[in-house]
Amino acid sequence: MHSRRTVLTTAAAAAAACATGATPAHAAAPTIGTQPSAPAPSAASRARLRRLISRMTPEEKVGQLFVMRVYGHSATDPDPADVAANQKEIGVANAAELIAKYHVGGIIYFGWAHNTREPHQIADLSNGIQKAAAAQRVPIPLLISTDQEHGIVARVGAPATLFPGAMALGAGGSRDDARTAARIAGEELYAMGIRQNYAPDADVNVNPANPVIGVRSFGADPQAVARMVSAEVKGYQGAGIASCAKHFPGHGDTDTDSHVGLPYIHHTAEQWERLDAPPFKAAIAAGIDSIMTAHIVVPAFDSSEDPATLSRPILTGILRERLGYDGVVVTDSLGMEGVRVKYGDARVPVLALKAGVDQLLNPPDLSLAHAAVLKAIQEGELTERDIDTRLMRILLLKERRGLFKDPYTTHRDVDRVVGTRSHLTTADRIADRTTTLLRNDADILPLSRRRERRVLVVGVDAAAPSGTGGPPTTVLAKTLTELGFSALALSTGLAPTQQQIDAAVAALGERDAVVVATYNVSAQSPQRKLVGALLDTGKPVVQLAVRNPYDIARLDGVRAALASYSWTDVELRAAARVIAGRLDPTGRLPVAIMRADTPDQALYQIGHGLSY
Repeated sequence: MHSRRTVLTTAAAAAAACATGATPAHAAAPTIGTQPSAPAPSAASRARLRRLISRMTPEEKVGQLFVMRVYGHSATDPDPADVAANQKEIGVANAAELIAKYHVGGIIYFGWAHNTREPHQIADLSNGIQKAAAAQRVPIPLLISTDQEHGIVARVGAPATLFPGAMALGAGGSRDDARTAARIAGEELYAMGIRQNYAPDADVNVNPANPVIGVRSFGADPQAVARMVSAEVKGYQGAGIASCAKHFPGHGDTDTDSHVGLPYIHHTAEQWERLDAPPFKAAIAAGIDSIMTAHIVVPAFDSSEDPATLSRPILTGILRERLGYDGVVVTDSLGMEGVRVKYGDARVPVLALKAGVDQLLNPPDLSLAHAAVLKAIQEGELTERDIDTRLMRILLLKERRGLFKDPYTTHRDVDRVVGTRSHLTTADRIADRTTTLLRNDADILPLSRRRERRVLVVGVDAAAPSGTGGPPTTVLAKTLTELGFSALALSTGLAPTQQQIDAAVAALGERDAVVVATYNVSAQSPQRKLVGALLDTGKPVVQLAVRNPYDIARLDGVRAALASYSWTDVELRAAARVIAGRLDPTGRLPVAIMRADTPDQALYQIGHGLSY
């Protein structure tokens, strides 16, 4: 395992150097730059929203605090299997019933919940949800959200435009590219009726062993991450949708996945201020609409060792009071194990609200959570004034994002904006600036169409992030063939067997060179044996890390190595263009790669990257 302390030191050194209408109508996304920050609400707006809140029952107010999943492609007529899943998990048949029964303030879209089949369907689902919201006794539009970070986390797939993820953008180093990618992504989400994106990731990934953040982070230099976070916030919110920085107070230095356990962050207050705080401060300065909590323990800030999501010293003491943030605070999913290990599902939402949270995201049991918050109000643990304060923040966000004026969209909006040729071309051009050439001994790269025309592509074919194409070996081979090579794809998987390794070596016998795609190579990974066998043939071997860039530290003998930071099509095509010599690699490492044998020493520092 790489030395966390050394990486911390390296990073620190780098840092120092519903509306009212009954029928859908179009509301165009504002032009970039018109809403880069959150304007102060007018006295008239607050008065109007206070009157709205005064009409609501406690049940309706509590419902507005929840953002919930729901299965199905339609708000009223989902497939039978999705109806069954809704009835089992939520006690309703569809999104319309969910809204009518619980008055939820938001719905989050997932691919696995069958919400995001294709852009027209997504727009229709969004309109159906807003119609159901408009039919309530007190009509309040919903804030529809999703996790569209790009890179390895994307809920809306092609034909929508898919951009490089955060660490790839960090390697590109261009704030303009980050802002442009966020603006275009925001415009496309807006056209599909999605008005909040849980992005960007503001974590500073100083731990190479981090199993849950990794390439979702812009890098390990806090100041560089802060600049990219600020750019994306301005891009998303300039497109008219709410941005959300996550995961406060910082999830970048952990080797535990909060989906399945409770991570501890052992930074001192001074380390946190230097390493974790800058991106969140930058997001706040940029006018961020919302900030997501982390299910992590930070003993330096809360001796009770409650996860940050449930910690008043962290959410109120640091985020609200010290950093001066008065926007919406949303929990990470309440179904994650990290927030459930210490308290029961009935206590978690109450404790989160007491800590300073406004929105409760995706509880495992909505009925239990809703009832628990109501009971806390009835018994005086929470006051109705507490709830009104949180509700006001949520309604102000909805108003700021145009939902009270017009929450609907149209197929025409989708066709005009989503996946247009100009957007797709822009994504490719941004990706062209991200691929990092780590090593190129003896000038193996670029491959020559004359000397190495017959190329074998082997390696991992990890499941593609939602809707992003793949498999990786096929995308690489297809792109190389389009660039004038004769490329053959042979998938050998995440854990190649001896039989698969032998087959790859035999296939290389008929070829001039091989590109091997690797994925998070560990000390025990069979991928190491595959690479070694390919090297033993004496043929040119090009290694491409398609997730975390640290693989090269465990691959002895590799003389040509690159990092693409993701295995999405847009990044693999860019890597292929670099391999083929159509592009000069310009990406620079946004993280340090430590040596495997002496993990207190850097193999490659932040900023390393070769060119042709």
